[in-house]
Amino acid sequence: MSSLFADTHNVVSILEKLDAAEGFEQIIDFLSGSYIHYALTVNPLIYISCIKQFWNTAFVKHSGDVTRLQALVDKKKIMISEVVIREILQLDDAEGVVCLPNEEIFTGLAQIGYEKPSTKLTFYKAFFSSQWKFLIHTILQSLSTKRTSWNEFNTTMASAVICLSKGQKFNFSKYIFDSLVHNVDSSSKFYMYPRFIQLIIQNQVGDLSTHT
Repeated sequence: MSSLFADTHNVVSILEKLDAAEGFEQIIDFLSGSYIHYALTVNPLIYISCIKQFWNTAFVKHSGDVTRLQALVDKKKIMISEVVIREILQLDDAEGVVCLPNEEIFTGLAQIGYEKPSTKLTFYKAFFSSQWKFLIHTILQSLSTKRTSWNEFNTTMASAVICLSKGQKFNFSKYIFDSLVHNVDSSSKFYMYPRFIQLIIQNQVGDLSTHT
């Protein structure tokens, strides 16, 4: 793989009211009470050797209309599906939105103060208030597949932000699973979602005390 771990991808969100977070207390309270709080903040001990084994052996397995991701860690089979991700990350988002229609995205972003009316499908964090910038940046760094270009985001992440703003659920489980599947054969493959993969490995393998 051309790139291994991305330090700024799938980071742990620190939702504490520290001095550096002054002025963002309302957004911190909102995220702390949301259904994505666990996924944002869970902080497992990541064993590099486990993550490497997983991604070096991962392949996509189709059975009827069911798609799974399969890999080996310590010669034990790891199976990942959308359902597994939903359970491990405590998301409860099976009925959530996958992606809103474009017109609903434009309207929804305008309703939360997006100051750059456009018909383009790339959106920019800089044109939101500081409160929304904080929320968007948190989502992008913790839950999206992005590794760089934090000022911009696509329709899928726009849908997630709009759903959160309206108290609706976005299907992060499907987004994360589909991203993992796409990463397997991607030309820019990297060690995606190490926090979440580690949680799944711990759940399915058990004792990892021999790893570093």
